[in-house]
Amino acid sequence: MASLSRRKFVRTLTSGAAAALALHQVHAAHPSAELLLPDWQTPAANDRIRIAAIGAGIMGFNNMRSSLQVPGVELAAVCDLYEGHLTRAKEVFGSHLITTRDYRELLSRTDIDAVLVSTSDHWHDRIAIDALMAGKHVYCEKPLVNDPQKGQALLDAEKKSGKILQTGSQVVSSIATDKARELYAAGAIGQLVMIETFNDRDSAGGAWQYSIPTDASPQTVDWDRFLGSAPKMPFDKTRFFRWRNYKDYGTGAAGDLFVHLFSRFHRVTDSLGPERAYATGGLHFWKDGRDVPDVIMALYDYPEAPTHPAFHVQMRVNFVAGGGGGYLVKLVGTEGMMLLEGDTIRLSNNGLFTTPTYGGWDSFDTFSLAEQQAFEAWYKKTYPNIAGSGMKGPGEQVFSAPEGYSDHYHHHFNFYAAIRANTRVVEDTAFGLRAAGPALLANMSYFEKKVIRWDPKAIRVI
Repeated sequence: MASLSRRKFVRTLTSGAAAALALHQVHAAHPSAELLLPDWQTPAANDRIRIAAIGAGIMGFNNMRSSLQVPGVELAAVCDLYEGHLTRAKEVFGSHLITTRDYRELLSRTDIDAVLVSTSDHWHDRIAIDALMAGKHVYCEKPLVNDPQKGQALLDAEKKSGKILQTGSQVVSSIATDKARELYAAGAIGQLVMIETFNDRDSAGGAWQYSIPTDASPQTVDWDRFLGSAPKMPFDKTRFFRWRNYKDYGTGAAGDLFVHLFSRFHRVTDSLGPERAYATGGLHFWKDGRDVPDVIMALYDYPEAPTHPAFHVQMRVNFVAGGGGGYLVKLVGTEGMMLLEGDTIRLSNNGLFTTPTYGGWDSFDTFSLAEQQAFEAWYKKTYPNIAGSGMKGPGEQVFSAPEGYSDHYHHHFNFYAAIRANTRVVEDTAFGLRAAGPALLANMSYFEKKVIRWDPKAIRVI
């Protein structure tokens, strides 16, 4: 098998044992990837990990499917507040599943080792804390909190429990992200100056107009339990199934999508986060009762740190992307730029000339012909190794993950490998909070119409 190159990381197969072998091969060719890769023989019976899913919506099912691809993982129970989700879980994963509307029933079971928390945002930290204190390992969807000031209790619970918490932003485990991290550390783009990002969507589904089942009612939905700490109100099926559209239960476009962007470039640069944020935007198209914007843009200032100089970030989510959706993280440096598009990296390490040039769009053409000739002779004598205009460097290099590679599967794979080996995960509570916090600052700034200051080390609003 070819080693990592500018054209392909590695060619491999897809899931199950083939994916496991591929990841071993990737690690062998690229040991700096920091992948947690255990022995992929079928684990002994006493080494099997039994899990419970808390939340069985879109991400809940995705997380269950990815977890069950990892050898030795068994799904024992599912909790959800809509009866139809519980029925569907048994149809997909087996009638043997224990099902309940009360997650505490699952936490009390001694035969459950870990939980997947994929609920509405306003329940994430409460359930994660309860699970940790019940002695369970936790895989929790992002954002870990729905308020940037709520992180300390979760940090305390993780430390006190001694259990593993991994945040569910899978791009952190991607081999493409790891390659970008390697290139950045090697100085491929020089000194980091700014980062431009966007995560746009151009469909109703992308804008959270999710399907609502025809049988949704107070009988099939545990509405009161869903509300939890949110304001009390009569049953509303739209709010339940499209909870991302409402501040009471979700965290808007920033909490849903900014977190992925922060997670990725924080991993690449080893940054702890910004010190200042300002956001703007509005509700322009999806005027369907939601109370969060469908376009939000934010600016962040990052302080100097051991791994990078001070730099600036532009971030955007646009749900009114008539020209098409898309995703991009672009790191711009003094010697080039690096574009992260899904599992592909495009590196242009063309440093700018620091010496004067002539020709093209330049004052040279305004000189008299005699002076142009004199200047050109002087230039070639003074700078004999420079052609006079253009860029230096090898041009664009492209790195791509293998066909069929899944960072979602890889993220779950790392979670269970860490449980078995009792080792740390990269995207632990502190990492997750340092991505959630800045994202939620955008919401604070947008609604309060002011600059918000942040302490990235203490993980709190100033």
